[in-house]
This record gives sequence, structure tokens and C-alpha cells, in this order.
Amino acid sequence: MLDGFKKFILRGNVVDMAVGVVIGAAFASVVTGLTKAFLNPLIKLVAGGEKFSSLQFTIHGTVFPIDDFINACISFVLIAAAVYFLVVLPINALVARMHKSDKPADPTTKKCPECLSEIPIDARRCSHCTQPVMGRAA
Repeated sequence: MLDGFKKFILRGNVVDMAVGVVIGAAFASVVTGLTKAFLNPLIKLVAGGEKFSSLQFTIHGTVFPIDDFINACISFVLIAAAVYFLVVLPINALVARMHKSDKPADPTTKKCPECLSEIPIDARRCSHCTQPVMGRAA
């Protein structure tokens, strides 16, 4: 019962949905706060004072605030990096570790040495050309 639940949780689409909804929403407010509290003042220092907060242009009375767009871009990059390094990489490592022990199944067929058709591995005679075949070593 728990094995089925573990396989369901580690399935790609469930992990992607959890990452996108839960972690993304919770982390977005933290990154937005970081951007407004620390990165905006640093950009203002580099840009020369209050120029960054007034970084906008107007067309026919409509204001286009470029500083808000820059904040959104910085927030997006920080959220994407955090989700990738804190969630996606560990999940991929866990899934790779789980699949490392999977070995391929034993073959169930072999080729007939005479006509090269596929026959059951335990067959002693080919069903296509009726030639005798040696045990499993054909």
C-alpha cells in the first residue's frame, strides 16, 4: 500500500504540480520581499538615487512602470532558481537512485540460427523453418 503511494508521489506530474502550486506560491512572497527590501535599494545606489523608482515612460497619458517589470523579472529568476536547486535536483537524484537497482528482464525469445526468426527461448525446433535449435545458447 505504501509502495503504491510512494510511486504516485514520485511520479513526475504530481511533483511538478506540487512544485508549481505550493512551493511557488509560498516562496513568491519571500522573494518579492527580498527584491523590494534589498535589491531595489542596491539598484537605486547603482543607478544614482531615486532614478530607479521613477523609471517609467508615458504614452498618451498611460504610465508604463519599468521598475515594476524589473522587480517581477528578478523575482521570477530567484524563484525559478530556488525551486530548481531545492526541489527539482533532489527529486531527480532520488528517482535516479530508485531506478538504479532496476535490472532488465531476462529475454523470452531467441533468434533461429537458420531463418533468423524470433522463437521462444526454450524451443528445440523453429516453428517457421522447422530446423532443430540448441537449448538456450542459439
